[in-house]
Amino acid sequence: MKTALTVAGSDSCGGAGIQADIKTMTANGVYAMSAVTALTAQNTTSITGIMEVTSEFLGKQLDSIFTDIYPDAVKIGMVSSSGLIETLSEKLKFYNAKNIVVDPVMISTSGSRLIQNQAIEDLQNCLFPQAILLTPNIPEASALSGINIVTESDMIEATRILSNEYGCAVLCKGGHSINDSNDLLYWNHNYRWFIGERIDNENTHGTGCTLSSAITSGLAKGMDLEMSIKLAKKYVSGSLRAMLDLGKGNGPLNHAWNINKEDE
Repeated sequence: MKTALTVAGSDSCGGAGIQADIKTMTANGVYAMSAVTALTAQNTTSITGIMEVTSEFLGKQLDSIFTDIYPDAVKIGMVSSSGLIETLSEKLKFYNAKNIVVDPVMISTSGSRLIQNQAIEDLQNCLFPQAILLTPNIPEASALSGINIVTESDMIEATRILSNEYGCAVLCKGGHSINDSNDLLYWNHNYRWFIGERIDNENTHGTGCTLSSAITSGLAKGMDLEMSIKLAKKYVSGSLRAMLDLGKGNGPLNHAWNINKEDE
């Protein structure tokens, strides 16, 4: 069985972070492992607390994983401080990690800031160059590229800048646009649109985590980047279309929508 590792924060309400990643990887047919960067106290309405692990403990988690069940792909989500980023980067280099997908998590769906200012620069210097793919949403791509993304042309320019600067593919997620949910992949001086269906569902907590983890699962199974993205978008659309409605705020997706169950 192919394996995938998620390095991210824990979401106590289960809709995003480590919990969403593990559900997604399992639903997409790979064995999921995790290295936790932080604990969060959160639900569908807000985040009330964040407690980071130490850099030393993150390193021990990574050592334990890579020396026993080596991951076929790695997804990186919330890594909110410079020390954690530096440790993670060093370990990925030491173990020659492959198929690294970086989701530059900066602000939660509920609006809470999830990364320190200095850590953004460290992400850019340490982790982005190690990635095979970056998956920023429109606000993140705007902040990282310096381009105010309003039009499709802006998305192309922003992803071009990021791809050329860090030498990796960039998938700009279009879910924050008004009229559609089309994603743009830019790689090797070419771009491709992945047309998405705008699903009328306000419960989108963890959508970004879910998409990047589904892509990571495809890469772990040996698919190329474009096929991994295509199937990941299909999986996320199904998770949204299932219309799970939990919590008082921006609720989670139904990550298990494609898992067949016998009637009880």
